[in-house]
Amino acid sequence: MKGVERYSEFTPLVLTDRTWPGNRIDTAPRWLSTDLRDGNQSLADPMTPERKLQMFELLVGIGYKEIEVGFPVASRSDYDFVRMLIERDRIPDDVSITVLTQARDDQIRRTVESLKGARRAVVHIYNATSPLFRRTVFNLDRAGVRDLAVRGTRTMMRHAERTLPGCDLAYQYSPELFNETEADFALEVCEAVMRVWQPERGRGIILNFPTTVERSLPNVFADQIEWLHRNLSHREHVCLSVHPHNDRGTAVASAELALLAGAERVEGCLFGNGERAGNVCLVTLAMNMYSHGVDPGVDFSEINAVRRTVERCTGLPVHPRHPYGGDLVYTAFSGSHQDAIKKGFDARARQAAETGTPPDALPWQVPYLPVDPKDVGRTYEAVVRVNGQSGKGGVAYVMSAWHGLNLPRGLQADLSARVQWHADAAGGELSPNRIGALFSEEYLYHGEPTDPLPVGREPLAATLHVDGGFEVGGVRADAFGALGSVLSPWGIRVDVVHRTGRPLDNDELTPDQPVRSGDETVIYAECRSGGAVAWGAGIDRDVAAAAFSAVRAAADRLARDGHLTAHLAAAGH
Repeated sequence: MKGVERYSEFTPLVLTDRTWPGNRIDTAPRWLSTDLRDGNQSLADPMTPERKLQMFELLVGIGYKEIEVGFPVASRSDYDFVRMLIERDRIPDDVSITVLTQARDDQIRRTVESLKGARRAVVHIYNATSPLFRRTVFNLDRAGVRDLAVRGTRTMMRHAERTLPGCDLAYQYSPELFNETEADFALEVCEAVMRVWQPERGRGIILNFPTTVERSLPNVFADQIEWLHRNLSHREHVCLSVHPHNDRGTAVASAELALLAGAERVEGCLFGNGERAGNVCLVTLAMNMYSHGVDPGVDFSEINAVRRTVERCTGLPVHPRHPYGGDLVYTAFSGSHQDAIKKGFDARARQAAETGTPPDALPWQVPYLPVDPKDVGRTYEAVVRVNGQSGKGGVAYVMSAWHGLNLPRGLQADLSARVQWHADAAGGELSPNRIGALFSEEYLYHGEPTDPLPVGREPLAATLHVDGGFEVGGVRADAFGALGSVLSPWGIRVDVVHRTGRPLDNDELTPDQPVRSGDETVIYAECRSGGAVAWGAGIDRDVAAAAFSAVRAAADRLARDGHLTAHLAAAGH
């Protein structure tokens, strides 16, 4: 690309004795959702009051206790929304609302007025502190910019004392563009603000450090935060907060490394909405913690409903590949991935049966799935989707999960080839119902139940595979044992293979037209004649009837392919 010489590497803070790489995130931070302020101001079509209220109620329902609800002096609608929440008593007692304002006297007064009557609230004041803004926007030196912050703090305190008696009021200050500000100057401004606010027990302060425009590697931001964590005075009364933006695509990493470095609070938006490339995604951060066994303190157990509400309120679609919440993030199309996922689910089923432990109580360990889709309200329907790129593992998973059929490996390969041909011909994916229909058309017997088995000069050899559990010595076991004598006159060798180790329960099947129901026996017949092999399947409550149907279906396929034409003709069929 041309013009690369016009850009320079971001100069990092030199912190040679950093400790954050050895730390762990073992507790959730304080969260602040700024969807209704930072997220809303970035929309081409800002939220209506109705959509804002939907978003507010969603955030409360998920469990957020700190919500930035607006920039009251930015628009009449923002001011009116804050007033509506207070006057209609829509704010739960354990939720604190935040309002934002620049460090300007007239804006601060109006902002404080918007909170009149609130039980718990935070006034958030900011001013830019970076050299670029000092030089090009404010035309001020360091002292002048520091005085903006100090004067804004004093003004807020004066108006709050008159306007908000009885309000449990907290204060937040942000040195805007902190990540581009000299570390010593950011500290100087924050210390000057604290000298005015006088933090103490029961009167803490939130110092928020934004990567307003993400410029550096996440490790550089972590060094900046650790340096502040070490050097801020009144540290026990300071909540060290971060507000990462995503201009470089590393906001999640910046937030996580900042938490390792001493940050205690994170501001962001659901699904990363916000100016330019967005804010840090609160969904991803929380679910990353959840996937490591850390309770994030917010609830995404119905992530589809959360996503639909966010899309409706913002008018922005969530990308299908967005971590944890996108339509396709629990889906595998690749054959090797599908095979590994199926084997993972099979292993869990065996472990549950062997230990007597409910599957939902087992540690989650399934290839390619960092969390159990059920834990976020997703079904297993989207875990495996079949198209021309899929292999036998995906087809086998669909047949097992949707239709209750645990196919032998040879039949998996045979069906997979046919499914792949149909998927390529259709130019897209095949639904579970369509795959089930293909199986039924190809492998189930569709003649009359009284039709005899094909016989001829050459015996038809078959191996029978039984799908489903049965008790040794029980009625079903006796029926399986009798199959050999029943089929031997036809020259059929019987080899019963017990495949699943347990009977299938009806409630394990999906509600969409499964091929098999829970009280039926399934037998797969692998028939051979003259070097050719064909598969058939029989499904019936009666074991013998299922076996006969499976052999008939396989024999018909051999005949249809031309391998048994003479054989069947000689037998009078």
